[in-house]
Amino acid sequence: MADRGVVAAGHPLTAQAGADILRAGGNAVDAALAALMMSFMAEPLLTGLGAGGSMLVAPPGAEPVLLDFMVAAPSGGDRAPLDAVVIDFGDAVQVFHIGASSCGVYGVPAGVAEASARFGSVPLPDLAAAAVAAARDGIVTNRTQALLWELLAPIAVATAESRARYQLDGALPREGDVVRDPDLADAIERLASEGAGPFYEGDIGLAVSDWVRERGGTLSRTDLHAYSTIPREPVRVRYHGREVLTNPPPSAGGLLIAYALALLERAGGKPDGAALVTAMEAAQTERTEAFLDHLHAPGFAEAFMSSRLGSTTHVSVLDADGWACSVTTTNGEGSGLVVPGTGIHVNNMMGEQDLSPAGWFTHPPGRRLPSMMAPTIVLEDGRPELVVGSAGSNRIRSAILQVIVNAIDHGMDAQPAVDAPRLHFEDGLVYTEPGIADIAGRTMVRFRERNLFFGGCQAAERHHGTGAFSGGGDPRRGGAVVTT
Repeated sequence: MADRGVVAAGHPLTAQAGADILRAGGNAVDAALAALMMSFMAEPLLTGLGAGGSMLVAPPGAEPVLLDFMVAAPSGGDRAPLDAVVIDFGDAVQVFHIGASSCGVYGVPAGVAEASARFGSVPLPDLAAAAVAAARDGIVTNRTQALLWELLAPIAVATAESRARYQLDGALPREGDVVRDPDLADAIERLASEGAGPFYEGDIGLAVSDWVRERGGTLSRTDLHAYSTIPREPVRVRYHGREVLTNPPPSAGGLLIAYALALLERAGGKPDGAALVTAMEAAQTERTEAFLDHLHAPGFAEAFMSSRLGSTTHVSVLDADGWACSVTTTNGEGSGLVVPGTGIHVNNMMGEQDLSPAGWFTHPPGRRLPSMMAPTIVLEDGRPELVVGSAGSNRIRSAILQVIVNAIDHGMDAQPAVDAPRLHFEDGLVYTEPGIADIAGRTMVRFRERNLFFGGCQAAERHHGTGAFSGGGDPRRGGAVVTT
C-alpha cells in the first residue's frame, strides 16, 4: 500500500492521532485537526481550547488560504495588575505575565470548527474521538512534558483551580505519571458535536467571561460573541527556486520571515551564520511601533516588501493527494485561570511582552495580536514540498528561517534540518546552541546544550522524485513524526 502521508507534531500521541486519520482515508486538514485536538491533552500547557492560532492550507488544484483564529484583544476598562513570573531556561530567563488581565479572546474552538467545515472530509466527532478517549482514560507523562511542567510550574500552580486541574497528590506531573482531564474530554466532545457556539455564545463562553471579569480581567461576553475565524491570503516570497507561503498580516512573524528570505535571496549563495544573523537583525529592526500599527492596513504586506526589496505548538501534515496543512496554536504560557467545568485554561496573550512592544493594553478591542506564529508551506513547481512551523515566542521566526535554509540550501532532509544547531538574534545579542561558530563583531550568548528556548520546529516533507514522505520532529520539545 502506498504511503498516505506524514505528520510531524510536538508529541508522539499528537502525531499518531493525525496519522491514524490519514490511514483511515482523511486528508491533511482532517489529520491536522485530529492531531491538534490530541495536543490539548498531550501538550496541555502549550495549547488548548482557550488558545489562538493560525492554519495554512494548500489544497490540490486550489488557492491556498490562511485561517486566522489568533487571540484578539478584549474590551477595555479597569484591570487588575498583571502578575509577573520568571521562567528559567537554564542559560537565559524570560519574564511572562499572567492573571485575569492577561486573558484575550480565544480562537481555537472557532478555528477548529471553521477548518472542518471548509476542508474536512471526516466528521468532526470522528476526528475528536482519540483526544476524548485520551483525556478520559489518561496519558503517561513523557520526559519532555515533565520538563515543561517543571519549567512552567509558576503558572501551572498559580491559582487554586489550576492546582486542582494539574496537580496529582499535591505535585505537578512527573515522568511516568498518568494524567486525566475529564472536563477537557467533555469540552472536546461538545466542540465536535455542537461546533463552536457553546464557546462563544453559549454556556461555556458565559462561564469563561464571568470568571475572568470577576477576577479583574476584561474579556466580555460581547468580545466572545463578536469573534470569528478570518480567511486571509498568505504572504508569498520566492526563495532559491521555490515559492514560500506563510502567515500574512496582522500576524508579524510570517512577514518578517518572508523579508529575511528575500534578503538572503538577494544576497545569493548559501547563507552562513553571519548572513543569517544579518537577515535576522534586519527583520527585527523593522518590527517597530509603526510596523505593528500598520499591520492591519490593507495592502501593507505588499507595500512593506516592495518598498524594501525593490507556550506554543505546531502540527505539519502532507498527504498523498497533494494536500498540505500547517497549523500553529498557542496558549502563551497560560494565564493560570482555569475555569471549572469548561475544560478551558485561558491564554495569557495580553501579558506577552513580545506581542505588546508599544506597551501593555495598547491594542484596540477586537484586534488580532501580532504573533510571531508563522505556519509555512514551501512549494516546488507549485507542489507542496515542505510544511513547517514552530513554537518559541520571538524565536519562531529564526527557527523556521533556519530549517528552510537547511533544507533548500544545504540539501538536508527534514529531521537533520530540524536537529541542526540554531542561532537567534535579538536586541544586539546572538544566542547560539553548541556547534555554531563565533561570528565576527557579534556578542555571543552560548547555551551549553540544545534547548527548547530555540523553539519547537515540526517539519513534514515530500520528496517529489520518489513520492516518499518524511519529517522532522524537534527534539527540543519532544517532537515526533509518523508516516503512514
